[in-house]
Amino acid sequence: MTIKPSLSEDQFVNMAFITHLTGLTDKWFYKLIKDGEFPAPIKFGRSSRWRQSEVEAGYRPALMHPGENSAMAMTHKLTVTPVEALS
Repeated sequence: MTIKPSLSEDQFVNMAFITHLTGLTDKWFYKLIKDGEFPAPIKFGRSSRWRQSEVEAGYRPALMHPGENSAMAMTHKLTVTPVEALS
């Protein structure tokens, strides 16, 4: 059973918090939002904020089980070739 915090207990976080938490760039998260794989922000004027509980619940599935054509899946397909192998 998952216990959701009440609105008074949940904090609103900005993109800087999210990128620091995950180590990913804001561009990746906006791509995930566009693809429907991450919660959309709540707008406060021109500022975007996310509920911390939604971020913590939403980014794990997006990272662990990305859709086939998602931004996260594309990063997992990248491979690194050692420089020595190119010579």
